[in-house]
Amino acid sequence: MPAIKYVKNLDFSKRVSFLVGENGSGKSTLLEAIACRLQLPHMDGRSYAKNSFDAAKKLLPFLELTWQIERSVGFFFRAEDFGDYLNSIHRVGTTIENQMGDLGPDVPTHIINQMKESANYQLKQMRSNYGQELNAFSHGEAYLHIMNEMINTRGIYLLDEPEAALSPAKQLTLIAFIKNHLKAHNSQFIIATHSPILLAFPEASIFEITENTMEKKNLEETEHFNITKSFLNNPEAYLRHL
Repeated sequence: MPAIKYVKNLDFSKRVSFLVGENGSGKSTLLEAIACRLQLPHMDGRSYAKNSFDAAKKLLPFLELTWQIERSVGFFFRAEDFGDYLNSIHRVGTTIENQMGDLGPDVPTHIINQMKESANYQLKQMRSNYGQELNAFSHGEAYLHIMNEMINTRGIYLLDEPEAALSPAKQLTLIAFIKNHLKAHNSQFIIATHSPILLAFPEASIFEITENTMEKKNLEETEHFNITKSFLNNPEAYLRHL
């Protein structure tokens, strides 16, 4: 992976830094390795035992992190975790439903519902962490709700493709949220993204990963920005060749 092959002495001294590159460039794996090294909580809790973290864990012996202030709390958000998390809660709920289906009419319905609620630890944990059930929101609204609940104090926040479920307008909302957070807290954000909108965050560092190198770039120098701008200026020039 280019991100692993070329990474060396990355300086994340800016309060907001971006990793940008093609699919498969390794930016997400690098972000996962940093989260694993810092043992940041994520949507599933604090464990990094899931198979999806195997590639990141292989990097840990070769990853050294240094910081100039006392390490703070934080949160690691992966877009892919959101669907997995809700599906897991749904599967547990279905299992409990099936197990209690034979209680019969002798047990009042409200007692059965209370028993189901008590048995579903993941559902209780979701309400404890995020205030309410996330499936009550659209995906984009749920993403922003998670940000509001989990990014509310000084910390290190790693976001992996947070734009996945966000419209362009909601991406601007996310930028405004991060700006407002940084006015109140001495936090740091490291974000892996494909979004030119997010890359436009003022005074952020951008590290672009290609097949041959990893370099610090200005927004206007990144391939993501230039392809998007060129396409929007003349979509027919692209579409007639596809």
